[in-house]
Parts: sequence; C-alpha cells; structure tokens
Amino acid sequence: MIMMDQSKRLSEPLRWGRRERTAIAALLACVLLALVGFGVYALTSGAPARAGCIEATFPSTLGVAELHECGAKARATCASPSADKSIGESLLQSCRKAGYPLAVKS
Repeated sequence: MIMMDQSKRLSEPLRWGRRERTAIAALLACVLLALVGFGVYALTSGAPARAGCIEATFPSTLGVAELHECGAKARATCASPSADKSIGESLLQSCRKAGYPLAVKS
C-alpha cells in the first residue's frame, strides 16, 4: 500500500484535537483526585493514642530504643524510678500525658 503524503505528515508537528485535550484533562483530573484522596487518607489514618498507654523513645547501646506499655504495666513502669536520665525525660512526659505519677530517683 502506498502511503500518500507520508513525508508531509511526518514533517508537520502533531495537532492536539478536542479528543486528545479531553483525554489529557481526564488523566490530570484522575491524578489530582488520587493525590487529594491520598492526602485525606494520610491525615485521617494512623493509630490514635490509647488511654492509659505510655510511649518513650530513648538512646540505647544500639541506637534508639522504644518503650510501649499499657495499663498495669504502664503504671508500674511510671512508679519505678528510672536509672538513666535520658529515659527519665521521655518517660516523664509520657507518664504525665497518661496521667500516671513518675517516681523520682533519690
């Protein structure tokens, strides 16, 4: 089959018609909608802080250690004096936030 005016078509820039512009607009709208949906999900999801739980992050021999306890264990941890000052600061804030008294090392 002979291609009529093939070289002419190849030398001219592409023309964006109504169909192409509509397709690009629909694609951009989908991407924008997905980004907004992801943003809403990121802002509303996550683990809420549970009542009566404590969380403390403190320096350890291998980097950073985390402490997460709830209920009676949290109460006992807050009541026992902390031997290390670095864990004491983080633990003090967490125990105050949960409403537990923190024992002070004498």
